[in-house]
Amino acid sequence: MKTILLLTASNIFMTFAWYGHLKFKFLEGKSLFVVILVSWAIAFFEYCLMVPANRGGYLSGEFTGYQLKIIQECITLAVFVVFAWLVLKEKLAWNYAVSFAFILAAVYFAVAFKPGGTPSAH
Repeated sequence: MKTILLLTASNIFMTFAWYGHLKFKFLEGKSLFVVILVSWAIAFFEYCLMVPANRGGYLSGEFTGYQLKIIQECITLAVFVVFAWLVLKEKLAWNYAVSFAFILAAVYFAVAFKPGGTPSAH
């Protein structure tokens, strides 16, 4: 659970680093260089959470590298859906919702079975 919480927190920072500048009023009229520096500053905190999440999840034997990546992508999309709705004021269209459901199915298949094809104990 610690890994999932760290991945979620890191993805919140990353979403703001990648997309927040689209709505940050204080960046209006600033050069692209300044926008990039602000984004990097935000992304620093993402790395401070993502690295321990991946390291702990992998080295503990809780998750494989593939599982961590697939889970991380799913969390990224979940965080982005909330961000797009609250910050960008965009609605979740049906085709995006279906796409998200397929990614959730990918997480299930990634963690429900051991690499040899047998169900996992997760």
